[in-house]
Amino acid sequence: MKLVVGLGNPGAEYRETRHNVGFLVVDELARRWGVEQWRESFESLAAKTTRNGEGVLIAKPLTFMNLSGRAVSGLAGFYKIEPADVFIVADDAALPLGRLRARRGGSDGGHNGLKSVAQLLGTAAFPRLRVGVGRGDMQGSDGRVLGRPGMVDHVLGRFRSDERDTIAAAVLRAADASELFVAEGIERVMNAFNAAEKQDGTQESDPAN
Repeated sequence: MKLVVGLGNPGAEYRETRHNVGFLVVDELARRWGVEQWRESFESLAAKTTRNGEGVLIAKPLTFMNLSGRAVSGLAGFYKIEPADVFIVADDAALPLGRLRARRGGSDGGHNGLKSVAQLLGTAAFPRLRVGVGRGDMQGSDGRVLGRPGMVDHVLGRFRSDERDTIAAAVLRAADASELFVAEGIERVMNAFNAAEKQDGTQESDPAN
């Protein structure tokens, strides 16, 4: 069985904020897969389905972000899912808006949700997909950065009108990546999605892959 978890904060006040991109991706998976029945389980909203003959669990923690590991470890423990089969989708302010980056494991990069998951799973060796939400830089007409908002205000804020098309497309690609993980594993996801888009729309290898 695979477990796909989108990280975020519960409550209407956090809906569609940058920190809740993971929720948006899981909602898109639920839409694609015809999942309608959710239940509260291990401090999360979770739904179980089948893809290509394999059981898949999708979930959105009901804890706040810095306690996400309680939901993830609870579900993984109950369903006996190994960390390598747990796929975490989270926002990343260090990545440009809309950029995706998949990893088989590694550091939390200062993300409290990933940090909590690693602590409660007892390992950082779980696959994850970061969805870039940008840093909110305010630029002058010459392209120089004039300032940027505080990190908390930025990630808990909603996307600006000029960002919505970009993040909507990124959510669809992140759902594609999640489906590929379920079908073929993290290596295929990394090979397919860890690419940086050039200005001309062609692809170049991401040296961090």
